[in-house]
This record gives sequence, structure tokens and C-alpha cells, in this order.
Amino acid sequence: MRFFDLLNNLHIFMYLFPALGFILVFGLALAYSHFRSQGDQQRFIEIAHRYPEGLESRDAPFPLAMTMIIIATVVWAFFYILFVGISGLVI
Repeated sequence: MRFFDLLNNLHIFMYLFPALGFILVFGLALAYSHFRSQGDQQRFIEIAHRYPEGLESRDAPFPLAMTMIIIATVVWAFFYILFVGISGLVI
């Protein structure tokens, strides 16, 4: 039994909700690969740069999944710092 019962709720918040958020982001990543616009097909085909040894780069749209994962990581870090600071726990 823990000395502080509120610590159990804090651990559930810090471990369960980021995992559920990641599952949601991963599901959206499987459904949509990127934001769709009119010039996407041309950007996938058109080669922007050619590098030595046959490497080519394209100006393809940034994947939606990566955008959401980066945003979710920043939001989680902010709230983690906020709640640990409010509760007064020593990390």
C-alpha cells in the first residue's frame, strides 16, 4: 500500500493516457498517410534533387502521423512537467 493514494492516479495518467494517445495516432497513420492537396501526385513523381550513387529526393508532403506524434510528444512533456510540478514530486 502506498503512503499517498494520489500517486497511483498520477502514474495511471502518465502511463495509460500517452499509450492510448499513441494507439490513436498510429490508427490515424494507417488511415491517412498525409494531408491531401491538389499538387500531391505531381510532387510524388517530380524529382527535386539527385545525389551521388543514384539517390533521389522528392518534395513529398510531410506525413500526418509524424506531425501528430511530434505534437503529442510536446503536449505530453508539457503536461508531465506541469503535473509533476503541481504535485511536488521529486523526479
